Amino acid sequence: MKPVITIEYCPRCGWLLRSAWMAQELLTTFTEDVGGVLLKPAELSGRFSVSIDGRNLFDQKEAGRFPEIKELKQLVRDVVNPDKSLGHSDHR
Repeated sequence: MKPVITIEYCPRCGWLLRSAWMAQELLTTFTEDVGGVLLKPAELSGRFSVSIDGRNLFDQKEAGRFPEIKELKQLVRDVVNPDKSLGHSDHR
């Protein structure tokens, strides 16, 4: 069974579009590696986090910022397919 990425976002903060864009980017990059991306409205105000099968990858409150898409792709890749090349997104 392929892992599922969950993006939990605050709907009151207007972060749905940002979350949907990130979901699109992740689905495009990891088409063969994931079972899908779940967009989950948060119950806590101001929440934005990304996890894979319950394993936290990024929390906006902990980091004090949103993830760059390049960074998020690297975090996801390291879990779902560590040998996958991300092309230009691999350059740090």
